[in-house]
Amino acid sequence: MAGSPALSRRSPILSLDEQALLEANERVRVLAERFDEVIGEMRRVIVGQGALLDRLLMGLLADGHILLEGLPGLAKTLSISSLARVVQAEFRRIQFTPDLLPADILGTSIFDARKGRFTTKHGPVFANLVLADEVNRAPAKVQSALLEAMAERQVTIGGETLPLPEPFLVMATMNPLDQEGVYALPEAQLDRFMMKVVVGYPSRSEEMEILERAAVARGPDLERLASLDLIREAREVVGSLTVSDRIRRYIVDLVHATRSPREAGLDELEPLIAHGASPRASIFLLRAARAHAFLRRRAYVLPDDVKAVAPDVLRHRLVLGYEAEAEEIGVDAVIRRLLTLKVP
Repeated sequence: MAGSPALSRRSPILSLDEQALLEANERVRVLAERFDEVIGEMRRVIVGQGALLDRLLMGLLADGHILLEGLPGLAKTLSISSLARVVQAEFRRIQFTPDLLPADILGTSIFDARKGRFTTKHGPVFANLVLADEVNRAPAKVQSALLEAMAERQVTIGGETLPLPEPFLVMATMNPLDQEGVYALPEAQLDRFMMKVVVGYPSRSEEMEILERAAVARGPDLERLASLDLIREAREVVGSLTVSDRIRRYIVDLVHATRSPREAGLDELEPLIAHGASPRASIFLLRAARAHAFLRRRAYVLPDDVKAVAPDVLRHRLVLGYEAEAEEIGVDAVIRRLLTLKVP
């Protein structure tokens, strides 16, 4: 119905609810096309990695921080910096190293001898888009410096609480933990990321295209296509997408199944999961599913939207037990089993 030109105008045949849905679908379609252009512009420098680009936009639209995990050289940093170049927003990059200090991220108070008082010097976290590159190469005290910023959109320097720009989004990259010189991220910080996206290798054809592009001395200059006003408008629309009580119950059922698999009829998962997901998982599942539906030009959320984003939302929130490790069962395999749960 939404795609029918004949029904795209107000019609006395349609009910008020149907008219409202058509109008909402049309608004979503117009805005989503603008973000299709954003992805198209990013593809001028990024080969493949469609899921990665999709998730970065979902984070921007759903106001959720994104964590990318993958081996070096898989375009994690390039993808984030390309998005920052296409979006008309202030961008800062923080290179995490073992000797980094919290003040290097947040800023510090400096005494001004001429004025006879302390002044606050803002750190790189005061930007719309913040790239925390190789975030797990810094110790926990530095990673924890981002906790207040990510959760409350503010930082405290010298006893003064300062708001961060709006919108504010942290996009972090990390290398797998089995590499040398990396630290495990604190669970409290992991839980503040809406999604953890695992970045894989390109296909053979994509790698051939990468080689062809690498022969060009200088990459293309990306056009700025999305303003902060457009992002705010899109966020407002995403937050208003229709979500039925059935979808909300399904989200709650999924999250509760991570805590009590036996109650959900998933007895085989009971010994595999040591700790389930927090209520923040339910919130992020709803927000991510709305963003997923928006990018597919729908003004309403389907169960397939929840299933599509569930692996990325739950991946870093489940703590597996010793039995899962002994049987070499990974978290993604557990989530696939969770997604066999029936939709109410």
